[in-house]
Amino acid sequence: MPDALPSRPSDAAPRLEIPVLETERLRLLAPGPACAAAYQSFYTDAQASYFYGGPLTPGAAWARLAADLGSWALQGFGVWAVQRRADAAIVGVCGFWQGLGWPRELTWWLLPQARGQGLALEASRAALRQAYDGWRWPSVQTYMKDDNAAARALVLRLGGVRVGRPDFPDGMARDLYELPPC
Repeated sequence: MPDALPSRPSDAAPRLEIPVLETERLRLLAPGPACAAAYQSFYTDAQASYFYGGPLTPGAAWARLAADLGSWALQGFGVWAVQRRADAAIVGVCGFWQGLGWPRELTWWLLPQARGQGLALEASRAALRQAYDGWRWPSVQTYMKDDNAAARALVLRLGGVRVGRPDFPDGMARDLYELPPC
């Protein structure tokens, strides 16, 4: 008999409408078919997707997009597509992820051409405001592989504080960070 699916965290409820978040340069939107090209570009690029389980086949990238959208219905939270307001281009994702047995985390990825412009910081701050102010979550955490220096630098810019080094379901230990409200 398969393991039962976990119940949603007590502070999350199913969301039939995914909120749109806006910043000076970005819109954070529900993931959908318009994101397919960005997902395929990111996940099939071995270097770009190294810290996110890539490279993946185009079909697996599509499945990742479907899973990201499905997270909203199953868990009441998920990632948003990060759209540049200036040209409406989808340049990545930012939001919340929680796999079976994993802690909920703030996560993000950007296409290589969108990196180095402060977009991940801007999107992460918007997601944190939604978590703390909109959903009234008591805490937000994140983690990354030890060699992901760019992610660690962003977490520190967000004011992240290391709160432990637990073992994760994949058998790896990682630093766990608590992120403050923005």
